[in-house]
Amino acid sequence: MLHDFTCTCDIDTSIKKVDGPATCTKDECATNPCATGQTCNDPNPSAAVTKDYVCTCPAPNTAITQVGGPASCNNGANDECTATPCPTGQTCLDPDKASAPANDYVCSCTTGTGSAVGKAATCMLDECDATPCGNGQTCNDPDQSIGTSKDFVCTCSAPKSGTMTGNTATCILNECDATPCGTGQVCNDPNTAIASVKDFTCTCTNGVVATGTSATCEIDECAATPAPCGGGQTCNDPNKAKTSQHDFTCTCDADTTIVKVDGPARCIKDECVPDPCGTGQVCNDPNTGLKNLNDFTCTCTNGVVATGTSATCEIDECAATPAPCG
Repeated sequence: MLHDFTCTCDIDTSIKKVDGPATCTKDECATNPCATGQTCNDPNPSAAVTKDYVCTCPAPNTAITQVGGPASCNNGANDECTATPCPTGQTCLDPDKASAPANDYVCSCTTGTGSAVGKAATCMLDECDATPCGNGQTCNDPDQSIGTSKDFVCTCSAPKSGTMTGNTATCILNECDATPCGTGQVCNDPNTAIASVKDFTCTCTNGVVATGTSATCEIDECAATPAPCGGGQTCNDPNKAKTSQHDFTCTCDADTTIVKVDGPARCIKDECVPDPCGTGQVCNDPNTGLKNLNDFTCTCTNGVVATGTSATCEIDECAATPAPCG
């Protein structure tokens, strides 16, 4: 036997004794088993854990104790809310009435939102929570303090525009913002205060107007009154898509090689060419400025004249009246 055995405390393995029993101590108060504000006392720290520590309430409730656990100090004596620390419009709650006054009461707003521990709360009221703006509008309350009211802002959602402070906004929709008219046309929306109703107008530079759609700005100069070309002429406007540019043409029906731009052509038709009269007859067309009217004359050498056809120049003297013979 060498006397080299070791005794180790179960409650604290750091306490050991060689060749004999160890002196085991354990202060149960070291783990703070009592509630906040309570004092702890372990009357027998040298023994094993026996839950014999004592928790004592703070003043003025020091007479309230509990062995082996936290004391129940809640008799209302230390309710900090009894001093009415929160202002009007806020509720007060002291979650730990068992402790000495420690400014752990909570002030909570009855209107709006907000709370604070140990002091009055800053109450916030978002006026947008009441949905004060119109349908499709966004709401923003820049100053949510209780003292400020009617400072929320209603903003119209795109493509509408408009804002209003303290009330629903009047939303404006200008249909011309979508550029519905064609190039070179002027757009006007006479009623921007309501939703799209296709009442915008598109006006061409030549005065043509269309409502609710892009205008057709074509100009057929040949459709003008009076007709731009003379009789017996055909009119053609090759560029109707642009404003009048005086680029129409007049073409003679009798001779399509005769063409005039921006005005009537001078159509010449001499009905004597080719010669419609018989041999030896003289042809004359008194009105070559018009198309074929068959108004030419054929004159025989003997003076016989026919209009619009070849003359019959023969004279049968026997056919005279009265008869030349007895």
